[in-house]
Amino acid sequence: MNAIFEDFDDIEDLAEALDDPDAGARIVAVMDLADSADPAAIPYIAKAITDIDEGVRLKAAQALTDFDGPETSAALIVALKDTSERVREAAAVSLTELKDPEAGTPLLDCLDDEDEFVIVAALGGLKELRRPEALGPAINALVNVSTAIRGAAVGVIGWLQDESALPALMSATTDQSSDVRRVAVAALGFSKNERSEQTLIKSLEDENWQVREASAETLPKTGGINAADPLITALDDEYWQVRLKAARSLAALKIEKAADKIGSMITTQIPNLRKECSAALGELAVPGTEKYLIDFVDDGDPDVRKNVRWALEKIAQKAS
Repeated sequence: MNAIFEDFDDIEDLAEALDDPDAGARIVAVMDLADSADPAAIPYIAKAITDIDEGVRLKAAQALTDFDGPETSAALIVALKDTSERVREAAAVSLTELKDPEAGTPLLDCLDDEDEFVIVAALGGLKELRRPEALGPAINALVNVSTAIRGAAVGVIGWLQDESALPALMSATTDQSSDVRRVAVAALGFSKNERSEQTLIKSLEDENWQVREASAETLPKTGGINAADPLITALDDEYWQVRLKAARSLAALKIEKAADKIGSMITTQIPNLRKECSAALGELAVPGTEKYLIDFVDDGDPDVRKNVRWALEKIAQKAS
């Protein structure tokens, strides 16, 4: 706790300004209470959440990001239903900073709310708290008509990393929304289950490039036993971002047969892709692939030059 605020009386003294008729003074009071870093200040900041002035309510919602626990989440839930969009947004952001699992208890009760924004914000707050009780409601939310709710629900399921939720996650990879599919694909990364890998391989053919990119990036996390050929095929994707993630994943999986294909990609005009391809060749360190790198030792991009020289060293070390 800040040494300036040594006891509860100090907090009470600061809180008196919350009754000042001047909104500016009340805002300063909220800031001072937040600076105290004393949990005893939470009820007073919560009081400011219902202030008649939007600026005070906004500052209170922002100030609660520095506190934790169920009392904090309960106050932020009130702010989620504010008439001001700015206050609502600030409360939603503050909820994502909660770390105490007990803070999730009031949020669980919000999952049946009629307000889409409240449900999405509650799910966002619950995600990192990893409350097992949120799994069932999150799975049920996957059939909600709201894309935002389905996406937030997938986030909660992914962070819980419960194998029993795999069928729900795999089903979400075929959601009508590409945003939901992308989040679901990324969430499958926790599982080493072969069904997860097959689902990700199928997602490499998704119509949306960001879903394909997420799939290419996630596959190594599942073990990638059967992913080599599909990832090599992804090196021909029309979007360079997908090709980049495929090259990175093939290197992580040590798929040496991909080296020549990756090497041929280094001539691209896209610096980020040249950088990734050169790094991948270094990770694979397949003798003979120096030929793809030698012309780029003096590349115009410093990151490419660095990776090329490192890759040449790795290949030389492996060959010696």
